[in-house]
Amino acid sequence: MAVKIRLRRMGSKKAPFYRVVVADSRYPRDGRFIDEVGTFNPLTDPAEIKLDAEKVQKWLGNGAQPTDTVKALIKKAGI
Repeated sequence: MAVKIRLRRMGSKKAPFYRVVVADSRYPRDGRFIDEVGTFNPLTDPAEIKLDAEKVQKWLGNGAQPTDTVKALIKKAGI
């Protein structure tokens, strides 16, 4: 089971809001997920990033691979 930390798109058309989730890589982008570890709102200025550092560290320690975008968000959040 390849576990990824990735974005799940929420919100309405032209107003995206993302949840940072841990999911099996075989599941669809907005489908089933294992755990929610944070949120990302690109519409605010500056973009609002809220991540649960403990959960992110736990999943990274368990072998979850972040996507490129989530990797940048984790670095920007200072985790």
